[in-house]
Amino acid sequence: MPLVVPGITDNSQDKTAEWTTKLMGKTVSENDHSETNFCKKDLPQESRIIQPGMMVTRDFRPDRLNVHVKEDGTVHHVQHG
Repeated sequence: MPLVVPGITDNSQDKTAEWTTKLMGKTVSENDHSETNFCKKDLPQESRIIQPGMMVTRDFRPDRLNVHVKEDGTVHHVQHG
């Protein structure tokens, strides 16, 4: 079995940076994709949108994309886990 060291042997940081570039400052909508909106269906299957004050599980899943939005619905933070 290969040794897996987070941050060294996985590429989750690259994926997070890629999604941060795609989503930062945009709003996530149900079915519209434009310069200011990103469509939910284009997110990875393992993703969740986290709104302010929303309760979420604390289980770590490296393939899950967490998209944090502000009160106005714009994305302000993206992470895997």
